[in-house]
Amino acid sequence: MTTDQLRPDPVPGSAPSPGSPAPSDAVRPDALPVVPGGPRADGGGEGWFFLSEALRTFRLTGAVAPSGADLVNALVVPATSRPDRPISVLEVGAGTGAVTRRLVRVLRAGDRLHAVEANPRFAQRLRSDPELARRGPELGLRVSECRVQDLPEARAAESGGPGGEGGSGPAAERYDVIVSGLPFTNFAPAEVQRVLDLYLRLLVPGGELTYFSYLGTSAARLLTSGPRRGAQHRAVVRLLRRFEQEYGLGSRTAWRNVPPARAHLLRAPGGRRNATPGGGDPTGGEASAAR
Repeated sequence: MTTDQLRPDPVPGSAPSPGSPAPSDAVRPDALPVVPGGPRADGGGEGWFFLSEALRTFRLTGAVAPSGADLVNALVVPATSRPDRPISVLEVGAGTGAVTRRLVRVLRAGDRLHAVEANPRFAQRLRSDPELARRGPELGLRVSECRVQDLPEARAAESGGPGGEGGSGPAAERYDVIVSGLPFTNFAPAEVQRVLDLYLRLLVPGGELTYFSYLGTSAARLLTSGPRRGAQHRAVVRLLRRFEQEYGLGSRTAWRNVPPARAHLLRAPGGRRNATPGGGDPTGGEASAAR
């Protein structure tokens, strides 16, 4: 991965995205395959469907529209500048699949993709998406309807790795790349810290993480939610900035996204992935933004 693909951006300010709690109506940590020809989750366009879910469950969705192409391109950079071997990718908060569809285009046969989405309506849409169904088998694509914290590999990682503290049981699965679409600033700092720590445990040494934050949200939060939520928002932003200072490789702003957003690229400690010479975006796209 070359850091010039996500250069530090001089434009100030922004707000992030976090770990979503499970919806009460349906939480299934088991990963299910994408099924061709399944029913669509709605009868209309993706934008309207996304907006309807955002209005219904804004705390979990954290946005009013799917990520635009610029943001999507930036978020998938680690999957395009990659080692010369099959890789395993975890996408958390996959939504209606804007990033997932980009990932299935840039990943190669033999790679693995695991999409996690807590909203059951979004998860159903992912499972019935024709593009995901078409490429899913060669990528071992799985869709899990749950919070990332509820994945079996997450519980194994949090309990101390292979078999947890007792030393028995299956080892936690590790990923080369994690792409997170969680609305971090909608959650308490302790919950965000737990998710970030979990990401580091789930990544292989030198594995890479991308997530995004919307610009200008601190002032908007204070105006719309009052001092208490504003203070929580600022605490999460400070937490994320510390995390980025310790592990960050750079960031890139997607000005054309709605709203404008900044994608952050980070690397887990303990090693460096050896990128394929001349890596970059195999689709020939810009090294810009995602979700």
